[in-house]
Amino acid sequence: MKDIEFGTINVHLKAIMEEQGISINKLAFRAEMQRSQLRSYMNGKIQRLDMAILARLCYALECDLHDLLEYVPPTEIETKSNQ
Repeated sequence: MKDIEFGTINVHLKAIMEEQGISINKLAFRAEMQRSQLRSYMNGKIQRLDMAILARLCYALECDLHDLLEYVPPTEIETKSNQ
């Protein structure tokens, strides 16, 4: 059976933090989260998205969910990897 590529989800937490000039310590305090958990989101090392965490991040960063997450279809992934 052939594996099907569905695309990927990119988390732009690190870019938003840099844009806003907010440190991981400050965001951890604002969002009431552990720094290790934030690092996982920043580095794209998460397997499952948690709705409560996404809500905390959007609240603390005063952003919308579409600012934080991006869906990349499989055709775009293949195009990027072939370049």
